[in-house]
Amino acid sequence: MIRIVIAEDQRMILGALASLLDLEDDMTVVAKAGNGDEAVKLARLHRPDVCILDIEMPLKSGLEAAEELAAFDCKVVILTTFARAGYFERAIKAGVHGYLLKDSPSEDLADSIRMIVAGRRLYAPELMDEAYGEENPLTEREKEVLGLIADGKSTKEISEELYITPGTIRNYISVILTKLDVGNRVEAIKRFREKGWFK
Repeated sequence: MIRIVIAEDQRMILGALASLLDLEDDMTVVAKAGNGDEAVKLARLHRPDVCILDIEMPLKSGLEAAEELAAFDCKVVILTTFARAGYFERAIKAGVHGYLLKDSPSEDLADSIRMIVAGRRLYAPELMDEAYGEENPLTEREKEVLGLIADGKSTKEISEELYITPGTIRNYISVILTKLDVGNRVEAIKRFREKGWFK
């Protein structure tokens, strides 16, 4: 019997997932969590074969929980609506065994869990395309400027640190916004982070 802990902050989805998996002859949901912190505690308590985690949850995200669960003897599966390369790369670093999207057919989930328990790693094909299909458009200098913006530095502080005039820094910022197809610095940082391009 495959023993499962599910963590999902939307109660309706949590209940539906648990009911679906409990219908399988070879699976049982031993615990349900509403956040990542609870998921880690329940995994410690129940020692499941598989932990299914949503990403965006209160107290502790699914990715933070996955990083903690890496020390446990259970397979971690991320089940999310977010096909973002940055999330995917972080999940891979945390050693997750599966990264599946919620819009997949429900019968695929049980089959995926069986394959993961048997030792396979499964990642949604859309994620592979997203993660490995797009190159970072910024030059090294543009990445450096955006990194300093992300650190909270002003145009004046960046110009002093890089020994470039404030006008040139403003030009760099304009090019960065154009290349990332965003309207402001905050959106640029968010887009860059989602793509997993901050090292």
